Amino acid sequence: MGKPTGFLEFTRDLPAKRKVQERVGDYKEFIEKFPEEKLNQQASRCMNCGIPFCHSGCPLGNVIPEFNDAVYRKNWKEAYEILSSTNNFPEFTGRICPAPCESACVLGINQPPVAIEEIEKHIIEIAFEKGFVKPRKPNVRTGKKVAVVGSGPAGLAAAVQLNYAGHAVTVFERDDAPGGLLRYGIPDFKLEKWIIARRVRVMEEEGIVFKCHSNVGVNVSVNDLLREYHAIVLAGGSTVPRDLPIPGRELKGVYFAMQFLKQQNKRVSSKDPLANAAIESNIFTENILAHNKNVVVIGGGDTGSDCVGTSNRHGATSVTQFELLPKPPESRTEFMPWPTYPMTLKTSSSHEEGANRKWAIATKEFVGDSNGNLKALKIVDLEWKFTEDGKPAQFMEREESEREIPCELALLAMGFLHPQHKGLIDELGVEKDERGNVKATEKNYHTNINKVFTAGDMRRGQSLVVWAISEGRECARKVDEFLVGVSLLESKDQNLILSL
Repeated sequence: MGKPTGFLEFTRDLPAKRKVQERVGDYKEFIEKFPEEKLNQQASRCMNCGIPFCHSGCPLGNVIPEFNDAVYRKNWKEAYEILSSTNNFPEFTGRICPAPCESACVLGINQPPVAIEEIEKHIIEIAFEKGFVKPRKPNVRTGKKVAVVGSGPAGLAAAVQLNYAGHAVTVFERDDAPGGLLRYGIPDFKLEKWIIARRVRVMEEEGIVFKCHSNVGVNVSVNDLLREYHAIVLAGGSTVPRDLPIPGRELKGVYFAMQFLKQQNKRVSSKDPLANAAIESNIFTENILAHNKNVVVIGGGDTGSDCVGTSNRHGATSVTQFELLPKPPESRTEFMPWPTYPMTLKTSSSHEEGANRKWAIATKEFVGDSNGNLKALKIVDLEWKFTEDGKPAQFMEREESEREIPCELALLAMGFLHPQHKGLIDELGVEKDERGNVKATEKNYHTNINKVFTAGDMRRGQSLVVWAISEGRECARKVDEFLVGVSLLESKDQNLILSL
């Protein structure tokens, strides 16, 4: 590596953030850029490990030590070429990935790990600035046509790879613009939407066609796709949210998190938050706003955190976040050995902006007023029992802990069950697994229907953006093999072998 003693000379450092009181006044990204000297220092901390576990920690198999070395040497084109060889969208993962690669960093055994995610984001932004990112057009067209249903990270990755293999790719998106979860799930203060538009422009220049307002199985015929395309990739995501069917669920003021987040993303984009509900298979009857309300977010994950940050920007009176599980430890325990991804306490930038976080809480009832509006939650504390390996296994309600707290807006952020079945999936007749996802193995991504494949959350269930990109890439390789008999597209396994 460029500086063998870098990890001894420099500790982990991250770019500064705009002050809380400033950033909650808008929906702009607030993490500043690293000066070149700082970026150079952080890249120099990479240790040139004998076995770089960060490779296997990354679902994409990113070749991390090599691009760190190129950054240290300030060879930005080389760094970009190495990074883009395994990751189609570093500008997305560099902003919103929880960085399992950093959890597997060897330096992380006894020091803070290398700031891999931040380096990744800087590589791609510098690459765009310097003009290294150019349309990657195929040399030859195969004459085969592929339909990709869904333009989230899995669908976009599959489309890019299949197009480069020479196939004519059309992406069908039920919303008014491509991006899926990236566009209408992730708040702009984490991922501004011009970043998605920038990437889509590159994809269009490569020859990929996007058809928006196209909900296959609703206003686009499933039979037309089967007749007109040689292969179909289902990448519609896991979109059916987990509900909380307790008394008062029908009250005005109780909503799914994605209804709330999607509306706000549309407002930021100067779009009508209630438009196109029928085509997009979403029911919006009113504007959902947190202003001057006591907000309770039920669910402790990333989506819940996004609701916290958005509620603060709305000007909520108070923001409280509940988690059913007990509070996780702040550092690894004996049951979370390196290099596994540790289930430790995560404090997001939204939490830094203000939130009352509560663990081991169950919501028993939504309490309404005489007009059918939510006014309070009836909650209870939980006491958990743990397994021998430290996992929470069983809970009971603590006696005399039941109480009511004021709440005019409750946001359900408890994850997703499976993809929407009505329409596309039911009409195609694809098999579903025991969880309700489209059934296909990781070996071939092929459904029970001859030319229909699936990837991303629609296949594996709710997961990370980085996993969705990985699935899209691997699925594309299998589709390519199906269409022409062999594929020259990169695979994660090949990248891992070559990197070793």
